[in-house]
Amino acid sequence: MATLIFSAIGTAIGGPLGGAIGALVGRQVDTAIFGSPSREGPRLKELLVTTSSYGSPIARHFGRMRVAGSIVWATDLVEHKDRQGGGKGSPSVTTYNYSASFAVALSSRPLARIGRIWADGNLLRGAADDLKVGGKLRFYAGHGDQAPDPLLAAAAAEAGGRCPAYRGLAYAVFENLQLSDYGNRIPALTFEVFADDGDISVADLVAGVVDNVDAQLPLNGIVGISNEGPLGDLLSLIDPVFPFDCDVAGDVLTLRPDGADAPLVLRDAALATADDGFGAESGFARKRLPAANNPKEILRYYDVDRDYQPGLQRASGRPQPGQPASIELPAALTASVARGLIDTAARRAGWARQTMSWRTAEIDPDVRPGSLVRIPGQPGVWRVNDWEWRANGVEFGLWRAPGSGGYAGSALATDSGRAAPPIDAPTGPTSLTAFELPWDGSGAGDLPAVFAAASSEASGWSGSALYLDQGDGQLQPLGNSTRVRCTTGHAATALEAGSPHLFDRTNAVTIALLGDDMVLTDATVRQLAMGANRALLGSELVQFTRATPLGDGQWRLEGLLRGRGGTESAIAGHAIGEPFVLLDRTPVALDGAAIGHNPAATILAIGLGDSDPAAAPIGCRGLTQRPLFPVHPKMVVEADGGLTLRWTRRSRGVWTWLDGVETPLHEQAESYDVIVGSISAPLARWTTANAFLRIDSAQLAFLHAAAPGEAVIVRQRGSYAVSEPLLLTTLP
Repeated sequence: MATLIFSAIGTAIGGPLGGAIGALVGRQVDTAIFGSPSREGPRLKELLVTTSSYGSPIARHFGRMRVAGSIVWATDLVEHKDRQGGGKGSPSVTTYNYSASFAVALSSRPLARIGRIWADGNLLRGAADDLKVGGKLRFYAGHGDQAPDPLLAAAAAEAGGRCPAYRGLAYAVFENLQLSDYGNRIPALTFEVFADDGDISVADLVAGVVDNVDAQLPLNGIVGISNEGPLGDLLSLIDPVFPFDCDVAGDVLTLRPDGADAPLVLRDAALATADDGFGAESGFARKRLPAANNPKEILRYYDVDRDYQPGLQRASGRPQPGQPASIELPAALTASVARGLIDTAARRAGWARQTMSWRTAEIDPDVRPGSLVRIPGQPGVWRVNDWEWRANGVEFGLWRAPGSGGYAGSALATDSGRAAPPIDAPTGPTSLTAFELPWDGSGAGDLPAVFAAASSEASGWSGSALYLDQGDGQLQPLGNSTRVRCTTGHAATALEAGSPHLFDRTNAVTIALLGDDMVLTDATVRQLAMGANRALLGSELVQFTRATPLGDGQWRLEGLLRGRGGTESAIAGHAIGEPFVLLDRTPVALDGAAIGHNPAATILAIGLGDSDPAAAPIGCRGLTQRPLFPVHPKMVVEADGGLTLRWTRRSRGVWTWLDGVETPLHEQAESYDVIVGSISAPLARWTTANAFLRIDSAQLAFLHAAAPGEAVIVRQRGSYAVSEPLLLTTLP
């Protein structure tokens, strides 16, 4: 009965929406909250994903929420082809990836900003407003003065039309969003939107929808809420946990918190003489209703501490008999607030089981269904559920009400539960080191083995695109780095010189790694023999057995093998600040045919966090094709006064020296230069195809006289370069 009355009054005052609000109040009076009739409104939805359907309503959002939106414009997929390799007979590799541009409508009410964006459940945009993949993002807040998006305007002009500015609609535009991480399709997107600052009230929900409404009803604890359909449906979902009264008297519809007004006092009870009347001798009768079969002891909501995933909280205390029912609240809350709301709602339901029938012979015009009253001689506060004129007076049906309504909080510790949110690490700028390494023995060894070690101090760095600049300003694509950061840094101390022939137990060097989360590990001598812990320090290749963390990203390296791979000449001359690169699997091998031997060639890298490319010259130039200098010099003075010089050849690409096996040449021919004096202006030069040279007594006497104290050196002539010199002897 009250539902019909209040619905009619509401329709007369506020139109269809007023009718919905009136019906809501009537249902409240007709035991919609805790009474026996079973009615269900819209259920709490799981997180939706971006769709594109004609006629779909665009929600209004308040506070902070995670929403899906609707795609309102999109281009076809754009194919990007990248061809690498193919030089000097090497096979070429062509890779394809795709991008798309599209616009997503987010809110039919202006938004302040957008925060994180999820794509297929992974972060597409972090809290630092950084996109995790390539592309551009533009956001339009939905104000009345916003201009059309230039991309949409250009597309509309190309089709011969005009692009609207979508004023009053908040939307986001993605331009050339890279789709390789999402199966080359537009992913399912959800957005974190921020609409308002401060607390949310029902007045915010009805503003701009219904006129002449006074709805100063605070929704304490609600972080965000969305209105996706009729406002009356949303209010019906709010009422079970934020109960409110509705006053339709006068020209203004007033919504106020339940129990906001001081309780009225009913007149004294009147006796009855009829046989069918209750409480003939007292004028009242009390009754306690049985417990509900499905008590509402569960609250489902969107948990802000779990990235707005649906959460669930149960009322504290002993469970009631029967299967508990759920209250579906489509709002973003913390776990503690949700626990407090369901605790308060459960206590309110327990109080409402106490009912009373009260008869009075006097009429107070302020007392009507929904009013809170006190009863003479009876404890507590009661709500008027219904009243009826009778021949012997006015009979009221009352429910017991708590002393105050609304969110009372929870004294119990509350947890949202375990969650595994995607890591939101910022995308930092790219750091790049480029270098050439000795030939490893695979392939022909006729091209420079150039590597790029791209990294970043930020753990969220996700790789970079690599380019070659031959000095003419024209960038040639070289592919992409790995998505894993290379372990790079610089020398915090200068490494002292040591012997390339001995295990260096004396010297140590401190390395400051680029990222504090980067680590180095120890290795055994056997593991060193298998190539573990190789690193490039300056221009010297070293290996280390012990890596001791010193804090703040610094590590002390000890137990060193020096001058590896023919870099003995770089053992001396180390300096603070020289680059350090761990030579594991993360540095990327570049196309040696494309790079060539140009000393002006520069490698560039640009990632998502770079405003300008990172550039690096190629270090250790020529190291791949330069022969290793000979070793084991020997000098024998012959009986006739002559001199025989001997040495041992080494070979590029041979990292294991096997006893009893001849080392492969790996050059077109075996050839050596033996020089007396400086290399640029030698006093004498011999070219030999053998690893020895005999100087007769006459030549030796001439050299003693012409160049006393001069050095005699040997260099191996390779197919592409000449080795570093080996000192054979010094003339007396």
